[in-house]
Amino acid sequence: MPFRFVHTADIHLDSPLRSLALRNAELAELVGDASRQAFVAIVDLCLAERVDALVIAGDLYDGDQTSMKTARFLGTQMARLHQAGIRVFKIRGNHDALSRISKQLVFPDTVTIFGGRAQSVMQTAGGLDVAFHGLSFANPKAPESLLSKYAPAHEGAVNIGIMHTSLAGSPGHDVYAPCSVADLHAHGFDYWALGHIHVRTVHPGASTVVMPGMPQGRDINEAGEKSVTLVTLRDDRSIEIEERLTSIAQFERVSVDLTGTVEWSEAVGRIRSALQDIRSSVRSRHAVIRLSLTGASPLSWALIRDRDLLLAEAEQVAEQTGDTWVEKLDLAQRSADAAEGIADPVFELAQSMHADASSQAFRAEARALVQKLIADLPAEGRDFAGKDEAGLELFLDKVLASGADLVTARLKAGGSP
Repeated sequence: MPFRFVHTADIHLDSPLRSLALRNAELAELVGDASRQAFVAIVDLCLAERVDALVIAGDLYDGDQTSMKTARFLGTQMARLHQAGIRVFKIRGNHDALSRISKQLVFPDTVTIFGGRAQSVMQTAGGLDVAFHGLSFANPKAPESLLSKYAPAHEGAVNIGIMHTSLAGSPGHDVYAPCSVADLHAHGFDYWALGHIHVRTVHPGASTVVMPGMPQGRDINEAGEKSVTLVTLRDDRSIEIEERLTSIAQFERVSVDLTGTVEWSEAVGRIRSALQDIRSSVRSRHAVIRLSLTGASPLSWALIRDRDLLLAEAEQVAEQTGDTWVEKLDLAQRSADAAEGIADPVFELAQSMHADASSQAFRAEARALVQKLIADLPAEGRDFAGKDEAGLELFLDKVLASGADLVTARLKAGGSP
């Protein structure tokens, strides 16, 4: 009889969604609860598949959380697994190291949380001896490899290593307990249950090395389906892995070409078609869309001028489509006149405004104004212009360019509608 377990990581319960909350509070509430609902889906999967264990390879929490609501939620879900006789093997990741809850919660004895020293726990089921090896680093930073701290493989058992690691590095992820896939293959374990990198990757070889990705995306930079891995250890020690969908809200980027559109209703119609198409392909319950409008159109200046109205119409279309949300609207269009090279004094004025906005003196004034605004805001609202100097410069690029475009749009499209 095979031994089966579900492997997940990077759930990030209660991850803050401040920027999204500023744009759409209702959508922020949906996405903010999605990580919890994804964890419920994981527990549901464990129960439906009657697995022997759930493996959580770090970052169940998102940081310094003190919410008793989260504590009660986790207590309920762990009790469901305990009552079904399903073991839980969990390590702490870099975000868990900051969490107060992770140090205070008391779970059933069927939950093993690996500590700061490497530990091995043996479980026997279906005629197989399975050794789970885990190690939690106590600090949010682990600049050196932790692989050497893991015990050798137990002879005669199927060995499962659980590690939170950035491997050789990944864009957007801090370096954490780095190691190479080749070193993991050489260690002698049968399966490595990894966490930390939010994109699913499977590294076949002498052992099966799986980074499951996160079970629920939190923003447009974590777009696409999110899942967990269902692992089956067969009597002959062969390993089968299956990807299982868990995301409740799925982020997607959708580009809509408005080339040649003349009437506003035609532009809205193309948005409707694009949203219906993506909705039919999204398997998660909710589709959260970032719309990008492209192409050369006589409508371009009117769309820029009346952007808020266009967003409201797009949101209404999304609501009519069903379980679909427009997270943001980006305009990347060109006017038909500019595309055809037609001389236009207003367009020449726009070019002049863009040139002035890029001057160092003008930019310095704009930067000082934004920095003053940031200083006057509460701490939770200060990252609207980026989290560092580079982010602030990108924010200024967008604001200055869009300001010149808005002035041009009002001149070209005739002021207020």
